[in-house]
Amino acid sequence: MNRRTFLSLPATAACAGAAPKAPKKKSAPAARATGRRTKVEIKGDQFFLNGKPTYPGRIWEGHKIEGLLMNARTVQAIFDDENPESVSLWKYPDTGRWDPDRNTAEFVAALPEWRRHGLLSFNVCLQGGNPQGYRKDQPWKNNAFRPDGTLKPAYLARLEKVLNAADRLGMVPQLCLFYFGQDQYFEGDEAIRRGVRRIIRWLHARNYRHLLLEIANECNNGKYEQPILKPNRIVELFDLARDEFRGGYPYPVGTSFTGGVIPPANIVEASDYLLLHGNGVKDPKRIGQMVEETRKVPGYFPMPILFNEDDHFDFDKPVNNYTEAVKQYASWGILDIGENNYRDGHQSPPVNWGFSTDRKRQFFELTKKITLG
Repeated sequence: MNRRTFLSLPATAACAGAAPKAPKKKSAPAARATGRRTKVEIKGDQFFLNGKPTYPGRIWEGHKIEGLLMNARTVQAIFDDENPESVSLWKYPDTGRWDPDRNTAEFVAALPEWRRHGLLSFNVCLQGGNPQGYRKDQPWKNNAFRPDGTLKPAYLARLEKVLNAADRLGMVPQLCLFYFGQDQYFEGDEAIRRGVRRIIRWLHARNYRHLLLEIANECNNGKYEQPILKPNRIVELFDLARDEFRGGYPYPVGTSFTGGVIPPANIVEASDYLLLHGNGVKDPKRIGQMVEETRKVPGYFPMPILFNEDDHFDFDKPVNNYTEAVKQYASWGILDIGENNYRDGHQSPPVNWGFSTDRKRQFFELTKKITLG
């Protein structure tokens, strides 16, 4: 089922055996009715929270900000390492050991300040990201899935803390399911499908309504071993995720590509929102061109375009990748890899989730300036 078909079937829930669709209600009461505070929706090319566009009415230097979703790549929020030979790489300098629960607790503690600076979204992944930046081999084992696709309770417990905190704060997590370097541990297609079904059911059982799904990070990079996670087949998982929706609420679905790459027509047609990466894009003008080219891909119709990974900064300059994305009405997110030193970056454990470097402070100050004034 592609996105157009999906969105054109208001009775999908009833056809799947659920109760008939109730009369349309305002989004905010609907969110409260589920026991949750935050509900994200996509309307055209805008993101809405509890029935209102994000950053309502906001204009920055003549450019519309309302409806965008500024974000940060923070995929290690629930990180752990089950390989005893590599786990010491992530030890905290004050204790000399790695502590996954401390990592999650400190992440959650940082979220309110991020929110006060206008950051509405962040990326967290069930298989993490490369904790040593661009290292080619990945000996660590950071995986919320068992080989058969069932889920590990310890990872889910940490994830629940992150998602609950985001819900309280009115933030939108981008939940990435799969990452290259860890997908090789699956037993095959059926295990991956089982993993998708299990996590979607787990999310719906907790009435979360504030999530975006990124099925796989950079599905085109050639490093995935599982065929179903590659561009020509990954849309099968889009459909599976939608088939598992409950209560009339499907999670918006997309997948990302490597830096500078425009998603192909099959992905555009199947997506609810489009993910771009700015890694390797040194000329900020190219960021704007990527947005324009994406809107010209066959099958495109108005939907949000969101950069959720860009390792270029220059926040002290009037023109940078962030500002050029915004000028083309695309959301933007930072990738600050850093070092394994409890100071730099957001992707190399142990991570200091606070404003521990000039780069972090500059990013959040620019985000505040653009989104809040």
